Amino acid sequence: MGFIKAFAGAIGGTLADQWLDFLTPPAGLAPTAAIFPAVAQGQNNGRGSNTKGSSNIITNGSRIVVPEGYGLLTFTEGRISGFISEPGGYTFTTDEQNSQSIFAGDGFISPLIKTSWERFKFGGQPGAQQIALYVNLKEIPNNRFGTQSEIYWDDAYLNAQVGALVRGTYTLKITDPILFISRFVPATYITAGGPVFDFTDIDNDAAAQLFNEIVSALSPAFSLYTNDPSKGNRISRIQSDALGFAQSLGQAVEDGYKWRTERGLEIVSVAIQAIEYDEDTRALLSDVKKADALSGQRGNTFLQQSVARGVQAAGETGGGAGLAMFGMGAGAAGGMAGAMQQQPQPTAGPFANPAPAPQQQYAPPAEQAPPAPAPAASAAEDPVAKLTQLKSMLDAGLITQADFDAAKAKVLGL
Repeated sequence: MGFIKAFAGAIGGTLADQWLDFLTPPAGLAPTAAIFPAVAQGQNNGRGSNTKGSSNIITNGSRIVVPEGYGLLTFTEGRISGFISEPGGYTFTTDEQNSQSIFAGDGFISPLIKTSWERFKFGGQPGAQQIALYVNLKEIPNNRFGTQSEIYWDDAYLNAQVGALVRGTYTLKITDPILFISRFVPATYITAGGPVFDFTDIDNDAAAQLFNEIVSALSPAFSLYTNDPSKGNRISRIQSDALGFAQSLGQAVEDGYKWRTERGLEIVSVAIQAIEYDEDTRALLSDVKKADALSGQRGNTFLQQSVARGVQAAGETGGGAGLAMFGMGAGAAGGMAGAMQQQPQPTAGPFANPAPAPQQQYAPPAEQAPPAPAPAASAAEDPVAKLTQLKSMLDAGLITQADFDAAKAKVLGL
């Protein structure tokens, strides 16, 4: 009992002329549909028309088409009896010895499927009637998530606890359909004429459980991302790193709920639409941005420019007195200027300064010797000698008698 491959690869437009009736996936499926019944299509109904869902019951001789990106599962008494993931056309037969129960190909999915097949395959003697369901093996988009209240995580870069409301979408892929259906999909969907299993269906309790698990995994996922040095430890990069955050979210989901190993599901990418930080986190981020702007060479440049402007303003308002208002005197200002000159200057980039002109070495002026003390007042002149000199001048006719008398009176202190 099993399938015989009639043709492989893409389905041609003349298929309805080759097979009068066959089963395919239903038309008009949502991209988020994961499990859905095979429906009969025939030449009499027109190519592409659908019939009721109960036609996913196949019998001996039924022909079934497996399009690219889909897998086919057959069930007997609720247990898996066949699986096909290779695109093409097949005939179901119960008496052909060469028929096969599994067509998994040699690709990535093959070892996963074959392992699960041995675990969950039907072990009894199947009847002639089978239930046929398709499984979506493509990347399933637009699975939404969002938090109604802030979630919190420890952020290594901010060195603090961060809180935020988060909204976004993610894509996932069914990597092991046998494991997914056997371990997670409710029996309601594995029946003749059963409903479509859609990840976004609000009435789908299994899908709602996945949503709740994603929301619960957001906090550890943010913590994994921001505490991973290979991702730069920067919270601001999450919204532009869909693949990197998907890895963190996938790891958090696997650690908490075993999506990959126990359910055959894997998160592929994540798109965060909004992160609304709480008030404390916004204030912290603002401070960190300012600190980032004032770090490194850029910070040295900003500091030097700020101090230079302060010195200039102080000089314009009173020189040394103005500097004193900044808590420094002329000596402190000079020391500050010297320290600024010793700061390393960037040699490239937008803040590079031209090479400074060579500075002349400053040498303090040589210490001047104190002025010699004024010579002591000359000893008082000898009055006798002075009068003798004056008498000689009188005798020589150089001065008059009146002059001599006046000078004599002065010398004698009269």
